[in-house]
Amino acid sequence: MDETDRTLEQLLAGLTAVRDGNLDTRLPEDAGGLPGKIAAVYNGMVAQLSLVTTEVTRVAEEVGGQGLLGGQARVPPVGGVWRQLTAGVNSMADNLTSQVRNISQVATAVARGDLTQKIRVDARGEILELKETINTMVERLSSFAEEVTRVAREVGTEGNLGGQATVHGVSGTWKDLTDNVNSMANNLTNQVRNIAQVTTAVAQGDLTRKIDVDARGEILELKTTINTMVDQLGSFAAEVTRVAREVGSEGRLGGQAEVADVSGTWKRLTENVNELAGNLTRQVRAIAEVTSAVARGDLTRTVAVDAPGEVGALRDNINAMVESLRATTRANEEKDWLKTNLARISSGIQGRRSPAEVAELIMREVPPLVQAQYGSFFLAEEGPDGTELAAIASYGTPAGAPPGVRRVRMGQSLVGQAAADGRTLLVEDLPPGYARISSGTGSADASVLIVLPIVVEGQVLGALELASVHAFAPVHRDFLEQFTELLGANVAAQIANARTDELLERSQQLTSELSARQQEIQARQRELQDSNAELKEKAALLADRNRDIERKNLQIEQARQELEERAQQLARASLYKSEFLANMSHELRTPLNSLLILAQLLAQNADGNLTDKQVDYATVIHSAGSDLLQLINDILDLSKVEAGRMDVHREPVSLQRVLDYAEATFRPVADERKLDFTVSAAPRAGAGLVTDEGRLRQVLRNLLGNALKFTERGEVSLRVEQAAESEVPLPLRGAGPVLAFRVADTGIGIPSDRVESVFGAFQQGDRGTARAYGGTGLGLSISREVARLLGGTITLQSRVGVGSTFTLYLPETAGRAEQPARQAAADAGGSADTAPVGGPAVDGVSPRTAEATGTAEVAEAVLPPEADAPGTVLVVDDDSRNVYALTEILRTAGHEVLTADNGAAGIRLLAAHPEVDLVIMDLMMAGMDGYAATRAIRSMPGRGSLPVVVVTAKAMPDDQSEAMAAGASDYLTKPVDPDGLLATIRTWLGTAAT
Repeated sequence: MDETDRTLEQLLAGLTAVRDGNLDTRLPEDAGGLPGKIAAVYNGMVAQLSLVTTEVTRVAEEVGGQGLLGGQARVPPVGGVWRQLTAGVNSMADNLTSQVRNISQVATAVARGDLTQKIRVDARGEILELKETINTMVERLSSFAEEVTRVAREVGTEGNLGGQATVHGVSGTWKDLTDNVNSMANNLTNQVRNIAQVTTAVAQGDLTRKIDVDARGEILELKTTINTMVDQLGSFAAEVTRVAREVGSEGRLGGQAEVADVSGTWKRLTENVNELAGNLTRQVRAIAEVTSAVARGDLTRTVAVDAPGEVGALRDNINAMVESLRATTRANEEKDWLKTNLARISSGIQGRRSPAEVAELIMREVPPLVQAQYGSFFLAEEGPDGTELAAIASYGTPAGAPPGVRRVRMGQSLVGQAAADGRTLLVEDLPPGYARISSGTGSADASVLIVLPIVVEGQVLGALELASVHAFAPVHRDFLEQFTELLGANVAAQIANARTDELLERSQQLTSELSARQQEIQARQRELQDSNAELKEKAALLADRNRDIERKNLQIEQARQELEERAQQLARASLYKSEFLANMSHELRTPLNSLLILAQLLAQNADGNLTDKQVDYATVIHSAGSDLLQLINDILDLSKVEAGRMDVHREPVSLQRVLDYAEATFRPVADERKLDFTVSAAPRAGAGLVTDEGRLRQVLRNLLGNALKFTERGEVSLRVEQAAESEVPLPLRGAGPVLAFRVADTGIGIPSDRVESVFGAFQQGDRGTARAYGGTGLGLSISREVARLLGGTITLQSRVGVGSTFTLYLPETAGRAEQPARQAAADAGGSADTAPVGGPAVDGVSPRTAEATGTAEVAEAVLPPEADAPGTVLVVDDDSRNVYALTEILRTAGHEVLTADNGAAGIRLLAAHPEVDLVIMDLMMAGMDGYAATRAIRSMPGRGSLPVVVVTAKAMPDDQSEAMAAGASDYLTKPVDPDGLLATIRTWLGTAAT
């Protein structure tokens, strides 16, 4: 076989393999010539066919088998059939990829709820049918969704019931879904409209409608609940209407609403209505009972039922009305009693001819009338040593009294002293054993003694002494004062009548003598004529005296009326003076409060940002403010002394403690002025001293302050010793042991003609002395009055240029030598006015003056102590300066501070801030004052025990009791001591915490 045949056989075998799909056969290309070329062409053809087959297979497998769309057959550049085959496969892959991806995008959008997309790729055949089917499905789904959404929005969101979904051209599941949605909307519409109709009827007050639509499940439960609610509302409304009609319209109190089978809000509403009816019943019945009692004349009842708001105001007004009626009735009864008994006893006295008969009548009638258990009537008589008072009648004289007529000289004992002074003496709190009141059953000590002088036109006619185991009532006091005036006129008339009787008796004696000497008538005819003439003159004189007595009686009555008018004018003047002093005290203390507090804070220099000179300025300001405060206190003390309202509280006193106080208070002042200062007491002096320690300190403080003030060199001394009997002043003799407190100095001295005048108010020697040493001239005046209240007196010995010695004579045992007239005016129960123990001296040298207090002392002052548990404090004050000062003190101590400028604003602020722990309240504010604001706080829920500390400039005796009655917890007067204020706040915050 030649080479050509072999080449053809190989070509045939290769073509056969290609025909059978085997592209692995290759022809040898090493032959030369035509066979080699044929082999090369064959091998190239098979390689291209293999490559095309591989790419087409890969694309078919990726697109058709693996679903990897987008694949393309990649072959080297070819032409002819291979190129068409490759392009056809790639075109088929592209068409399939775009169609499937478009269908996938639409299906994915539908799955995500996006019904706006459609299949828009070109397609033919079944793909076209699939495209049209899917697009139709999307259109119907979109229409269905739009209708269902519209119905759901109208019915479920907008509340437009009755809506129906309309979807055309649907069937099967879509039609069923549409019908179900429409059925649901229809049922919901019917049910909600029925519920709305019933609830609307309920809202309009129609409780006859009920829900009658068919319902299931939760709607059925809602239907049942609403129908039950309507039934309960109907029952509740019927009962409330009945109770309201019975209580509010028909006035049948005590009605109660009875609603069965209710709970929750309905039960609470029923209980509230019943509680309302019950409270109204109790309040109206209580008010009706009191007003009925008042209509019957029973003024002992008050409305005690609890009631807030306007009913509470009505209760308070009715109680105030009853109290006013009670006070008016009591005053009228007392006036009627006073006039009736004065007229009765006066008419009884008119028929008596002798003072003894008058005295007996008075002792029978007057002591039982004023509830006194002992009485004596003293008549003035001329004795060998002058005018004496003889006890001519008595009442309830105790067993064991000495026999005979008791006689008292003028100025001797309290009876003689009252007659000599012409003033009523009242002694309260008598010591045990002073006066015994006895009966057949037993005996007891009298506690009150009163001595009333009987004076007419300056002439003492007698005295009336009464004692009782109880204090005399004010109406009894008024009766005795007026009775003694009438008694004086009657006693004067009795004395004049006694003299007339004496003249008549003498005339009768003369007539008897003339009858006995009828035989001498002729011999003594001339003498008889003279006697007859004398008798005629005496008869005329007697007639003149009777006319004078009648005229004097008329003058006495006029004088009594003038005295009553003057007493009323004096009472009004005293009231005006007290009001003026109270207002002045408030107006001065209010700005002084902020001045002293801020000056003290500046002087303490807590931040250390002030110079020494600025601290000295602040110290001087604080000292000047303290002196101004002392001047205010002096004026108020002087007013109380003049009005007789300064009280004295006696108790055993340690003399050594008083001396230690004087040493500690004035030793620094004396050392600074380079004066010798000694305080001493005689052995066993003052061991039994009973007096008011605060008042004693006040007097000694004034005397020592004056001595240091007017002494430039030398010494000042205080010596306490037993006074010798010979040196005891006359009013104190017979009072038992008397102590002498001698304050001696080597100062400028006082001229002899000014010794007595320095004890007058606003008097201080001559004008040169006042200008040189300053002061107000009140200290010695107040000291003398306080000494009299203590039962003692003050004397002065002085020489100009040598010095002065003030001596306070004070009985060790109080009661026998004191001047009770000063305490008589205090029977109204004024509050104790004890002088401050460590305060500045009156009209003297203060223990801490501006000159004696330097920067070092102020630097040693203790800053306001930190509160143990700082809290929130509400400050209510209409003075912005005081608010600022108090705020600085409180914030320095760590407290949170809220402020209000009037009572109403404080109430609103307190209601808005439940965290407030304490309130600082001013009393004198415009609008709602501190009293009304405090009462309003006490009526607020949960604020009944809130501490309310009153800080005010009102310093009169009744202000504290009035503030405490309004509900205040504590009472502080301005200017306020910062340490004391913080201590008070700390105490109340601690009390509230426990």
